[in-house]
Amino acid sequence: MASGWRHLRARGAGAFVRRGLTVALFASTPAWAQASADSPEAQEPLSEVIDVVGKVPDPEPMDRASQRDPSSVVTVISVEERGGTARDTADILATSPGVSVQDSGGYGQSKSLVVRGASSNGTLVLLDGIPLNGAGGHTDLSRIPLALAREFEVMRGSAGARYGSGGLGGVVNIVTRSPGDTVSLSGELSYGSWNTATGWLAATAPVLDSELLLLVHGGTSSGDFPYPFDPTPTLPGDALESRRRDNNDARGLGALLRLRHRLAPGVVVDAMGEGSLDGRGLAGTAQNPVADARQSNRRGVLSLRLLGALAGGIQLSARAHIRQENLKLSGGPIAQQGEQTLLAGGAEVEGRLPLGRAHALTLTSSVGREGLSTEGEPVGKTPHTSWLRASVMAMDDVSLFDGDLHVTPSLRLERVGRYTLLSPKLGARMSLPARLEVRANVGQTHRAPSLMELYVRQGTLLPNPDLRPERAVSADVALAHRTEHSLVSVGGFYTLYEDLIAYEAYPPFAAKPTNFSSARVSGLEVDLEARPTSFLSGSVAYTFLVSRNLRDDPRYYLRELPHRPRHTVSARVAVGPSWLTGRAELRAQSSQLRNRTGEFVLPGRALLHAGLSSTVGRRPALTFSLDFKNLLDAHVEDFDGYPLPGRTVLASVAMALDLSPTPRKANTP
Repeated sequence: MASGWRHLRARGAGAFVRRGLTVALFASTPAWAQASADSPEAQEPLSEVIDVVGKVPDPEPMDRASQRDPSSVVTVISVEERGGTARDTADILATSPGVSVQDSGGYGQSKSLVVRGASSNGTLVLLDGIPLNGAGGHTDLSRIPLALAREFEVMRGSAGARYGSGGLGGVVNIVTRSPGDTVSLSGELSYGSWNTATGWLAATAPVLDSELLLLVHGGTSSGDFPYPFDPTPTLPGDALESRRRDNNDARGLGALLRLRHRLAPGVVVDAMGEGSLDGRGLAGTAQNPVADARQSNRRGVLSLRLLGALAGGIQLSARAHIRQENLKLSGGPIAQQGEQTLLAGGAEVEGRLPLGRAHALTLTSSVGREGLSTEGEPVGKTPHTSWLRASVMAMDDVSLFDGDLHVTPSLRLERVGRYTLLSPKLGARMSLPARLEVRANVGQTHRAPSLMELYVRQGTLLPNPDLRPERAVSADVALAHRTEHSLVSVGGFYTLYEDLIAYEAYPPFAAKPTNFSSARVSGLEVDLEARPTSFLSGSVAYTFLVSRNLRDDPRYYLRELPHRPRHTVSARVAVGPSWLTGRAELRAQSSQLRNRTGEFVLPGRALLHAGLSSTVGRRPALTFSLDFKNLLDAHVEDFDGYPLPGRTVLASVAMALDLSPTPRKANTP
């Protein structure tokens, strides 16, 4: 969108024209606030805008959360605004309410999300609307560099009606950097503790009446940080040993290419290619370290999307995409070695048709195929290695009381392999006096078992072809107050999870997934953001979550679920002008169970991060930063009990350069 504004300015469009185009593009919420309800101006028919402007503006992608699910609670996180001491994707997503991160140590090591108490494989992660969830159903956030993203959309709650199987707790859409119609260069280099070095370089330019973005990124880390180790934990007061986390290195390299071309007035084609290569050591646990286990990954994503904004407010989107991921495990126990390749692709057509001023009907149809091969076997060789995915969806946005109330019923019918899934949802958003807004939703969604869980043996993990889909029925309500400089949002939610899939011991030395229980999760989410001046900004996100095990082994009935902290807090403040800005961040969570029996508990943690940055110059603009992670050197552990890095120091320099010629000022007499 930023490039679109530059294009308008270059043509000398006036303020009224810019306002008209903003309305037509259904402009997104400011990056520091949640996605808000459509303003009355946003209901203005596109045909009226065309009459004023004289041309059809470029349409916004229809996979943006504010359009796809207008009643849901959505937090939009700008990388530019929230970056600071957050140096990876998991760090920045942890600043959203309802989200907690499961990590296993340092740069490049596995990181996954828990959203509203759903398992890590119960949250869909999308790259510009393309699912990235792997063969096991979850997404490793360490494999998604922060450099790719312009912003993140975190939608919490039942998402099956709009996004399909997998969105039990919510959906994260990663909005990549945009092509530009000016020649520009930007990039960043960082170096710090444990020989951690990262960098990226991006270029935009107009090419043959098109807009181009090319980004390359990479990083490496030895990860060999020291930690205190207790060799005799049953003896209180004994001396601790200083050990070093070995076989914990990581490296990665990747690129993103985007091309946007206007085929006709109001019709845009957007092509995207993304690929990465990465590898890391698998250190094992503190009690059972592994010296030679390795993991290597390859990913490639291709997408071609056609967007159209037509007279009468009609919006159309058609997209085809394909994704291939390869994972190889070597070293370590022989039973855990192997290679697998996931190939997924499909096509989707979506249209939004205003029916007068009171209704806007959205229809979506998609079809695709997903295949998994192991140890080099060809995809689709047996009927158990691939399946068809198809769905149809309808959503109506009903406007009542002069637009003060919007009711959005939706329904998705989906076929995933041999499973037929029905996901209904009813949402509403209401504008109240004094800039208050209420959002409420109730719905049902599913997660079909993955191909790996059904058919593929992974070392000591056995498949189970008799698994049933997981199901979630959820309801939530949130009250928000927004001004130009602040946001206050308070909401509650309740979710009932049925047929949860978990691995249970299966003699002699293996584990097998089963639909073992149900659970209920309820909680409270608070989101506060403020920017009283250009020199001061801050935010606080708090989540209170209560989980209970239901209808399982009587010994565990009503016990809390593992890996669900009851309290999670993220607070951030930034002070100062651009030439010297100070930042401080607090990340805290309460203790949590590491297994359902309650025998092992992961202690609570409170981590303080801080940083300084200074931006100088304009062509180019250079930003120098010094960041401290875990400033107080707190001793914390991952969910396997392996210590995480202590105090970490990172120095970086970023550059932004616009190479477009500066327009000459007209001579004055």
